Amino acid sequence: MESRAIAILATLDTKAGEAAYLRDLIQDRGWSTLVVDVGLGDAPEGLAGIPADEVATAAGTGVAELRAAGRRDKAMEAMGSGAGKLLAERYRAGRLAGVIAAGGNQGTAIASIAMRALPIGPPKVIVSTVASGDVRGYVGDSDIAMMFSVGDLLGGPNPVTSRVLEKAAAAVAGMADATERIAAEQEPGSVSITAFGNTHKAVVVAMERLTGAGHHVVPFHASGACGSAMERLVDEGKIEGVLDLTTHELLGELYPEDIYAPVRPGRLTAAGRRGIPQVVVPGGLEYFCFGAPETIPPRLRGRAIHYHNPYNTNVRASREELRRVGETMAERLNAARGPVAILIPLRGWSEVGSPGGVLHDPEANRGLVEVLRERVKPAISLREVDAVINDPNFAELAADTLLGFLESGSRPERSGVAGGEQRATVVRESGKEEPDDRWLLE
Repeated sequence: MESRAIAILATLDTKAGEAAYLRDLIQDRGWSTLVVDVGLGDAPEGLAGIPADEVATAAGTGVAELRAAGRRDKAMEAMGSGAGKLLAERYRAGRLAGVIAAGGNQGTAIASIAMRALPIGPPKVIVSTVASGDVRGYVGDSDIAMMFSVGDLLGGPNPVTSRVLEKAAAAVAGMADATERIAAEQEPGSVSITAFGNTHKAVVVAMERLTGAGHHVVPFHASGACGSAMERLVDEGKIEGVLDLTTHELLGELYPEDIYAPVRPGRLTAAGRRGIPQVVVPGGLEYFCFGAPETIPPRLRGRAIHYHNPYNTNVRASREELRRVGETMAERLNAARGPVAILIPLRGWSEVGSPGGVLHDPEANRGLVEVLRERVKPAISLREVDAVINDPNFAELAADTLLGFLESGSRPERSGVAGGEQRATVVRESGKEEPDDRWLLE
């Protein structure tokens, strides 16, 4: 079988010198290489292991057609897609150890499209002239590492860029070596949990509970990219259960001016598609996240505001906005193929949204709760708990609910309100109230 190689992506009409330099550096470190030409111009002969025509063909087109079309954006998308397909095929066949690219704006766009076609895990490095700016659009929810080239990548390595390229070659080779070791020690499936600073106390307690039960726990900050990455890992089969304690990104998806809008749509859908257990809590859903105060949209500046730090400002969400969130949450969770439980901490969904916090507004929160009561199907357990989200007892209840799904497959009955330090009262769908010790918070 062909040996595993590190692929080098470059537009060889303009970056042949850099590509050849990376090839030699990586080979000196003991790795085979495969140069992939993703450019549309004339390239030097003998350098590309996969020529541009083969890349374009993989995208269902040809270099001549892309040149004639006159749309650079479409051409870059096609070359990125074609390269991604070829790389993914090699990775599945066990012939790809990692990928590195060097380029300007065009080469970075093509390389990032190609790298995002690979699963999270294999090394992905881009040396780019635009890496000191906003790279969210390039990285997305992938594990791409970007290095600023400092100087322009033009005319081959120079005294400045050669040093950057040397470090990049060492980085991708070292990553490939590490990946070899990690693959030999692969852990079984993990459970995920979503987090914010404002839900940190609950996350820590829940993680301890889950870890104590023998599960590997992977936390994801609900910052848009991390939540999307979690969804992606669920789709890739790397996660066996989800404690979605901090679902703020659903608000960001519906109102994308929020800085934590997901990098791809479909939050709260992957676990349902895979049929794995999920426990969902409205952590951090009661407020928008923006940057510095001057970045708050004018329409929201009259609302309650929490100044989290100089670069992060939280603005209270309204009852109407949360009703819309509830509609989307219900629709997505109703489509789930696996067990689902929704837990609502009635006293507050974050540290600053709890009693005494500047964003505490239970009346606005009720907008979401009322929609869930109306629209969530009976097969889903919906429980309202008289507690704040960061109450350790609530965090343990959330963790134990997921553990119940994972360990026994049992599904708690749909229920209503569980009271804080008093005997729990469950409101059945019939409206009859009766005590239920299962959800007693002691």
